[in-house]
Amino acid sequence: GGVGFTQYATAAYTDNILDEFTYYGMDYIKDKYGVDYKNPSPAKLVKPTQEVVNDIATEVNLNGMEQYEQYPTMMEDHFGGSQRASVLAASCGITTSIATGNSNAGLNGWYLSMLMHKEGWSRLGFFGYDLQDQCGSANSLSMEPDRGLIGELRGPNYPNYAM
Repeated sequence: GGVGFTQYATAAYTDNILDEFTYYGMDYIKDKYGVDYKNPSPAKLVKPTQEVVNDIATEVNLNGMEQYEQYPTMMEDHFGGSQRASVLAASCGITTSIATGNSNAGLNGWYLSMLMHKEGWSRLGFFGYDLQDQCGSANSLSMEPDRGLIGELRGPNYPNYAM
């Protein structure tokens, strides 16, 4: 599984909303953890634990879901669910990665967002397109599928294009 396709198409036309959700996350990690994205410092990074991933991704994701519910035209503009899922997940992944300095923690923030979205709104997309957004969750820390290849070479970061 991967996150390539959804970001390939989505980021270009959801920029302001993705920015808003991400800036909310930046404010959150600055207030709670002291991480300042404007003045990055390795000494200020948060240890990438599951608790940290859960905390950051949950906060950012719930904020985004509340914004979609508060502004129905935004929800309608990001039709079908797949765009909403991608924007929410990207903001969670970006925020978690910046807070921890760890891309794998960010990827797990992405997948946690997808799971929360599906639990909250029952589906991520239509016509089966939600598979691409959640198929890597169980493998994000696993090397078994490729018999020892590290995650950066194959697995959660490997593109899974639905086109």
